Amino acid sequence: MKLLVTGGAGFIGSNFIRYILNKYQHYSVINLDKFTYAGNLDNLRDIEKDSRYTFVEGDIYDSPLVESLAKNIDIIVNFAAETHVDRAIMEPGSFIQTDVLGTYVLLEAAKKFKHERYIQISTDEVYGNIENGSSREEDPLNPSNPYSASKAGGDLLAHSYWVTYKLPIIITRSSNNFGPYQYPEKVIPLFITNAIDDLPLPLYGDGKNVRDWIYVIDNCEAIDVILHKGKEGEIYNIGAGNEKANIEIAQTIVEELGKPINLIKHVKDRLGHDRRYSLDSTKICRLGFTPRYEFKEALRETIKWYKENEVWWRRIKEVEFKEYFNSAYV
Repeated sequence: MKLLVTGGAGFIGSNFIRYILNKYQHYSVINLDKFTYAGNLDNLRDIEKDSRYTFVEGDIYDSPLVESLAKNIDIIVNFAAETHVDRAIMEPGSFIQTDVLGTYVLLEAAKKFKHERYIQISTDEVYGNIENGSSREEDPLNPSNPYSASKAGGDLLAHSYWVTYKLPIIITRSSNNFGPYQYPEKVIPLFITNAIDDLPLPLYGDGKNVRDWIYVIDNCEAIDVILHKGKEGEIYNIGAGNEKANIEIAQTIVEELGKPINLIKHVKDRLGHDRRYSLDSTKICRLGFTPRYEFKEALRETIKWYKENEVWWRRIKEVEFKEYFNSAYV
């Protein structure tokens, strides 16, 4: 099997590529990544010499490039996306170009070369705020910010290619991921790395916004299940049942690192900040998927990884994007 993985130098994409190559000896992967600020080739340094792995720097919006790669592969797995809500609020245009127009280019390539499958990686944020219960795949989309709206646009476009052209698409919508190699603007690695340096942990509003958390390896396993067992034209929620308020996350991190609780600093709430996300993952469980990682254990492993890989994140926070992190969070 030959896979074109887009956005594979990012957090979830890089973990997925490593997972696939470790599990399937006869699979090969082309990693197409625009190499924006969140892309990092160090994420895949351990497999860069694997003959089954090829890295190509480029934009999924570049149709000639995408077609040149797509004609020789079997499946596209599209992780490529602008993802950080704070950045989407400041600069929504790049999110629309990547998450909607880039998706269009990939879908056209998959249609032209009659790929076996096209997997669109999405997010629980497209459902919007949910006060009670859990979002199901058939629920209406209700995005609250430019990021989630751009992802919803990509999802709808992908689904339309199933309805219109019978392109064998499958959409995954996962809850919040965490784990190794996550860019330190995201809440868990931001809190961990700030706490290591005795810097404030900036907590939006009252800190009671709730998210369901899934360890990134569990999400990779779920995508693998969908890749091989999922039904074409379907959507699959991927959650782990770990609903936590943001303040709980912050408190757990400072406790695990032995830091004072007063490092947690409440800051002005984010615009359009949804109160709660929750996923009903019954559908994927019917395919045989069960999350393997207990939340607190996985969080400890994540903290350990950031403590042992300071060179990786310090270069980002203190050299490459020092001004951004200082102005946005500290």
